[in-house]
Amino acid sequence: MRVGVPKEIKNHEYRVGLTPASVAELTAAGHQVNVQTGAGMGIDFSDKDYTAAGATILPDAAAVFAQSDMIVKVKEPQASEIALLEPRHLLFTYLHLAADKPQAEGLMKSGATCIAYETVTSRSGALPLLKPMSEVAGRMSVQVGAHYLEKEQGGRGVLLGGVPGVAPARVAILGGGVSGVNAAQMAVGMRADVTIYDINNDRLAELDMFFSSQIKTQYASKSAIAAAVKNAHLVIGAVLVPGAAAPKLVTRDMLKTMKRGSVLVDIAIDQGGCFEDSRPTTHDDPVYQVHDSIFYCVANMPGAVPHTSAFALNNATLPFVLKLAKLGAEKAMKADPHLAEGLNVSGGKIRHRAVADALDLPFAA
Repeated sequence: MRVGVPKEIKNHEYRVGLTPASVAELTAAGHQVNVQTGAGMGIDFSDKDYTAAGATILPDAAAVFAQSDMIVKVKEPQASEIALLEPRHLLFTYLHLAADKPQAEGLMKSGATCIAYETVTSRSGALPLLKPMSEVAGRMSVQVGAHYLEKEQGGRGVLLGGVPGVAPARVAILGGGVSGVNAAQMAVGMRADVTIYDINNDRLAELDMFFSSQIKTQYASKSAIAAAVKNAHLVIGAVLVPGAAAPKLVTRDMLKTMKRGSVLVDIAIDQGGCFEDSRPTTHDDPVYQVHDSIFYCVANMPGAVPHTSAFALNNATLPFVLKLAKLGAEKAMKADPHLAEGLNVSGGKIRHRAVADALDLPFAA
């Protein structure tokens, strides 16, 4: 199969769909890999590195799309990229369609087969291609939250871990999944006062055992979340409903009770965000203020640490890329029902029920 890797064009997105090591695996298996010139520069790999791995370097995205059957990306295709898609194409990347109806409609119009990383499942029901970026975003959320709590950034002027004789910052993490756990690990490491909120009591018990006395856990009732928001210095939104829009857990009324200079980091922004006042931001302009609180809602957080995140993503995606390249989309999904869960769009129709429901579009099995 001819596999194409265009350069990412989303704001400050430096990751790349395939590293040279992944390209080498594909070319060794007999596939042709077309890489847009400069695609790997964000992670310090030159065109020569890709050529050495067996890739063909092409001058622009148009050439990559024209000469490839499968397109492997990181972030959702932008409008100019959607315009290059044809019915013959297989697109494999993050899509997050539940919060992006224009993109969904564009992909439907293209006729391409579009498999989303974020809805591919594992035998246990986990999301193996979302996990590595959830780990990165969870860890980054505490890092950026601590930064924006600094006074010069508009924050309250609180050191996350405090010092002897001065209490640490209170961190409320909404969601005990992969990103929430990774956020908690970082916050605990920085000696913050951490509470994780979740609606799954079994999960809360697991977290209690995992972290022991390092954190507190609480059932995520509306009243508990309201109290958390009122008392916290940093609130991290880490909820996920696979394929669907994130629930709005922090309302405007709750926000009004927050401390001046408090910070909210919405990891769920790719799925529409879990705070009522959330709206997507960019690495160029990452924060905004509502009332007296700071919102950080960058939709491609891991793009800020592309070297780490590109390799972590490739570790997870490469086996699926190899399977798709060897068998083609139809046979690969028939052979692997967990990969088939990643199918979001094909033949001009929405093929994932949660996406269809979120966008109020017809679902086609």
